[in-house]
Amino acid sequence: MAKWIMVVDDDVTNLQMAGHILSKNNMRVTALKSGRALLDYIDSKGVPDLILLDIKMPEMDGFETLKRLRALEQEKSLSETPVIFLTASEDSDTETRGFEEGVSDYVRKPFNPDVLLRRIENVVSMQSEMKSLKDEATTDKLTGLINKAATVVELSKMCSDTAGCLMMIDLDSFKLVNDIYGHEMGDKVLISFADIIRGTITEGSKAGRIGGDEFVSFCKGVATEEQVSDITKQLNEKLLASAKELMGEDMNIPLGVSVGAIMVPKYGNDYTSLLKLADKALYKVKKNGKHGYAMYSSESFKEDGTSNQTIGELSEILGERNISDVAMQLDMDAFSYVYRYVIRYVERHKTTACKLLFTLEASEGTDEQAYTDACDEFGNHVRMSLRKSDIMTRNRTNQYYVFFTEFREDYVERVVSKIIDDWYGSKGHIVDITYDTEFVRHSSTGKPLSFEDKHVLMVDDDMINLKLAEKALNEGGIRVTSLTSGDALLEYIDNNEVLPDLILLDIKMPGMDGYETMSRLIGKGPDVAKIPVIFLTADESDGAEVKGLELGAMDFLRKPFVPEILRLRVNHILELVMLRKRYHR
Repeated sequence: MAKWIMVVDDDVTNLQMAGHILSKNNMRVTALKSGRALLDYIDSKGVPDLILLDIKMPEMDGFETLKRLRALEQEKSLSETPVIFLTASEDSDTETRGFEEGVSDYVRKPFNPDVLLRRIENVVSMQSEMKSLKDEATTDKLTGLINKAATVVELSKMCSDTAGCLMMIDLDSFKLVNDIYGHEMGDKVLISFADIIRGTITEGSKAGRIGGDEFVSFCKGVATEEQVSDITKQLNEKLLASAKELMGEDMNIPLGVSVGAIMVPKYGNDYTSLLKLADKALYKVKKNGKHGYAMYSSESFKEDGTSNQTIGELSEILGERNISDVAMQLDMDAFSYVYRYVIRYVERHKTTACKLLFTLEASEGTDEQAYTDACDEFGNHVRMSLRKSDIMTRNRTNQYYVFFTEFREDYVERVVSKIIDDWYGSKGHIVDITYDTEFVRHSSTGKPLSFEDKHVLMVDDDMINLKLAEKALNEGGIRVTSLTSGDALLEYIDNNEVLPDLILLDIKMPGMDGYETMSRLIGKGPDVAKIPVIFLTADESDGAEVKGLELGAMDFLRKPFVPEILRLRVNHILELVMLRKRYHR
């Protein structure tokens, strides 16, 4: 599908030139002459893939237009549209202000067609990948509902400005599904129930999964107990029907739904506080027959001297949520929190843990559906094979990441070999299984182990530039390795297992220039070729920028660079890199 670009400029000549260049390259173009026209158009007709926005315009300049655009997007619950500023100004303060306010890039006027096209392509591609990664970061992988972290954000917003009902929803006797029919069937029930929630809650509502069989929903506009009763009844009826369809009509597990509900804003609008009160109402249902609902009210849940819970009561509430005698499988968001805790535990108690990454590829002759099914089934096989003190997550369709806690190094190969041999013994050789291991040990220096370390390689034969860049980036929490030639860069890449997150590469260097260095980097394989490169140069010609962007550079920074602009441009690209790193893509 053709990219849709809006060009906003009060100069008709610039509009015509941009329109000609973009249309000629199969892009859909909408030309507008003012910021007000842009806002009115988006309000009524939707958002484009990217906006080219002139800074200096009468009545409303580019900065004010950008500010109002972001407010409109927030009001209409739209994703932020990438914006490239068009400007003839060389003022570094203007550029700094733009990046601080959320602009994606700058293109100088009069613009070079090749530079304009390359920068548009870079920004749109980067924005698309970031959106995909952010969607992944907020979605529960199994059910497709928003995950626990996103639930806090989204429902906090709804509780603060919308009237309705916050419902804590818990499945009754769900553990029996896993125990009797297996975890694969349990997953099918959870997936089906997520669809049931979506189809039952009122229009404009949101729901998320906050635990194994725990869900929460903000039901917009629900204001009466009768409505809560009806929603609860529908959830129970639909769940039972779905369960019998999945497990057979003879399924006799007392599967059902318990709901703790609280009206908003009657009892406040703070999500965290409201959720605790909804949980109290849920506990009342659990204690009195389940498969129903309870409404929180200050009269029914008065705090008194007998309200404290005992260990036995708390254990009874949590009983259905006990972890069975297998490894704990978490989504990536929850896994990251446990991962950090284990790293801290290793450091404090001077122990050892082991990271294990299984990767599955289709064997010769295996069709796509059989491969997909095998990838799904392998996760359950691993989970059932490990200890309940181990944790795991599925980070890609064909990859499982396992964290062994307090594990002997000489025992890993035996455990992994048994997992793989048992799989081949029962399923045959429909997939090829490979694995990588890495041990986590406490630091002998006492320095905490870093979870997310931003690392930039700076390559320049000028020591002043190296020191200036290193100082600027260090102040922004970015680690810098300084090198003085293209040969040194290639040698570094060959001899270091951990690749940098970004490369700042000077163009004019003795021996091998930046262009040739980048070409050789690309030839070292996809992992190296994926490292973002920002070219540094004092060359003011459009030809230099075009050549660098054609080679695949993410950005082009002119020297002498302003430290603040360098830091802003680097951080802009590192946002994508950190998302890639977190989700192993």
